[in-house]
Amino acid sequence: MKEYFDLFLTFAKIGGFTFGGGYAMLPIMQKELVEKKDWTTNEELLNYYAVGQCTPGIIAVNVSTFVGYQKKGILGSIFSTLGVVTPSIIIIMLIASFLQNFSQYSAVQHAFSGIRVAVCATVFVAIWNLWKKSIKKWSHVFFCIIAFCLSAFTELNPIWIVLLAGTAGMFTYLKKEDESK
Repeated sequence: MKEYFDLFLTFAKIGGFTFGGGYAMLPIMQKELVEKKDWTTNEELLNYYAVGQCTPGIIAVNVSTFVGYQKKGILGSIFSTLGVVTPSIIIIMLIASFLQNFSQYSAVQHAFSGIRVAVCATVFVAIWNLWKKSIKKWSHVFFCIIAFCLSAFTELNPIWIVLLAGTAGMFTYLKKEDESK
């Protein structure tokens, strides 16, 4: 039972101290899951993130479910998932009950401004770390630029961009395999 509670508490810590969603969680997950706990590798964590983006739901929930399952099976995935969502549920309920009373105060508005800036910084760090670990070839740079342009300058649904990138990556791999034969 100790391992299940360790999963719950680790993911509760991640869920409770990360603001800004899935991308902002990447540096914290990397530190907790790869460096401190040694439950997964950087490569596996990035794969979980990639799959977590392509599957329905919240990235952090998907990643916690994958890691929990890898560590302790179905029960591990349940404890991990509950761990990552419990702090958010508690915090949202507290904020919802008090925010209407305090949102007009300048100090509260400035606090949220500060939080947004910190979230931008942590998302930038997550992007930088993803870039360093994912972009290994010039073709990856090309795919990244195309995906960015499609995302930033078109109305194309992000789901299609991810599917197109996955398909392009698969065809690049298959072409490389054919050339090596």
